[in-house]
Amino acid sequence: MNNTANALLAVGASPIMAHAKSEIHDMVSIAHSVVINIGTLDEYWAESMIIAAKAAHSLKKPWILDPVGAGATGFRDEILHQLLPYRPTVIRGNASEIIALAKANTIVTKGVDSTAKSDEAINAAQYLVNQHDTIVCISGATDIILDRQQTSFIRNGHHLMTKVTGLGCSATALIGAFAGVTEKYFEATAAAMALMGIAGELAVLESKGPGSLQVNLLDKLYTITEEEFLSHLKYER
Repeated sequence: MNNTANALLAVGASPIMAHAKSEIHDMVSIAHSVVINIGTLDEYWAESMIIAAKAAHSLKKPWILDPVGAGATGFRDEILHQLLPYRPTVIRGNASEIIALAKANTIVTKGVDSTAKSDEAINAAQYLVNQHDTIVCISGATDIILDRQQTSFIRNGHHLMTKVTGLGCSATALIGAFAGVTEKYFEATAAAMALMGIAGELAVLESKGPGSLQVNLLDKLYTITEEEFLSHLKYER
């Protein structure tokens, strides 16, 4: 959560992490967007998440779902089953999570790590798009973003990023930040994922390992220039 808040601050967003059921509706009403991440799940937080999704849907605020560990336990799957009817604007997860969320296949989810490649989840993602009228982002070595009209591929990032916990969560949060300032939600998703990948690539050049990467990535999210972004972008639509 701390890493995610720092990533949001680095790109100029204003994060708040709220969980108390008594204030969730008020928080959603003043936020530009909502991110629901089920990574640290318990019964109380789950109720708050459902309240938040319902409020975002009712108030027509964009909301982003990160189905961390989908398929790992029945409890996670049940909470996701309760969240999906509120039509998330964007769903971002790794291939295993997207497949499990769509119930398109039986696959093992190893915590927050993916046991499937992103291109193996395209059919599952398309099912979610059609079923819930959402945008789906499958993160991996290649990030794949789909809606009903188009598919985009982003080939930025570095394998060392998989050794730093919370970077997927940070990517989801960046999508939320970008979706909060434009109604072009597909483009917002692609831009956020590209920014995360490119910042990671550039930060790796200055890093000795995962520890320094974590710090250097935050710095690069803060200092990256338009020229750096455009010259490193690997995007196909």
